[in-house]
Amino acid sequence: MDTLNPKLFDTDVEQLPIRKGYGDGLLQAGKEDERIVALCADLTGSTMTSTFSKVFPNRFVEMGIGEQSMASVASGMAAMGKIPFLASYAMFSPGRNWEQIRTTICYNDSNVKIAGAHAGVSVGPDGGTHQAVEDIAITRVIPRMTVIVPCDAIEAKKATLAAAKMTGPVYIRLAREATPVITTEATPFAIGKAQQVFTPKETAQVGIIAIGALVYNAIMAARELETEGIYAAVMNLGTVKPIDEEAVVALAKDTGAVVTVEEHQVACGVGSAVAEVLAKHQPAPIEFVGVHDKFGQSGEPNELIEQYGMGVSHIKEAVKKVIARK
Repeated sequence: MDTLNPKLFDTDVEQLPIRKGYGDGLLQAGKEDERIVALCADLTGSTMTSTFSKVFPNRFVEMGIGEQSMASVASGMAAMGKIPFLASYAMFSPGRNWEQIRTTICYNDSNVKIAGAHAGVSVGPDGGTHQAVEDIAITRVIPRMTVIVPCDAIEAKKATLAAAKMTGPVYIRLAREATPVITTEATPFAIGKAQQVFTPKETAQVGIIAIGALVYNAIMAARELETEGIYAAVMNLGTVKPIDEEAVVALAKDTGAVVTVEEHQVACGVGSAVAEVLAKHQPAPIEFVGVHDKFGQSGEPNELIEQYGMGVSHIKEAVKKVIARK
């Protein structure tokens, strides 16, 4: 794609926390629409909600360590015509307050946006209690919920702005660590639309469907595979729900095999979502890169990505394995 970061393959590619894009987007959305309010559960700085709270203190509510109350208050504010954005660590929101999100927000089709920061094992030293690797599963299963997983800070800002403009519940999943900036301001983004972010020099033999910060690893894996005479196309599935069925089916039809890549449990995550689509429309061999029925643990972010089999080498291995099954 011509609109990707021209320094993507450079060793000094810019790196920013994806959550920063949420903070920037929330502030801009707040400037554009006075109905937007923000709530946080004692993690204002960590979730980048502080960017908004400093400019609009009268439109910000610090809920303390009360994620369940935060969801219910947000639903009430939405009923009064506000557009609430609530934020915490993903393990606690949507983790701790799932029932309130389900019943007070989604059941009522409330216009509430939920930002879950510090998702995945790359949270690092905080360990398994703070590493949400189940949050996509528990949000995509709820009726009326839209689920977005930005691949970098720029896309996170676009996703936040898009969420502010649409009506209905939205979950935005955000990583903690600084990660490579993949896209640019010119890169297209639309809720419900996937984007192909790497096209090989020759006809693709496999399609890699990735989300979040691991889109970068998927691109790096595809580029390295080219030097081995193996050709893979990479798709950034920025919206997990509603999933872009047309794009997923087209990729599987064109390549004949698929690898999914996610920093989340494979069970009920993106791999499952893609498999559901392919089982219905375009059966194809598929391999799943992600967390396989394990909890997280303490460690350095990149160390944990490798430990749980989500590094570049693991993606390459999955590609070779699925091609052998064609």
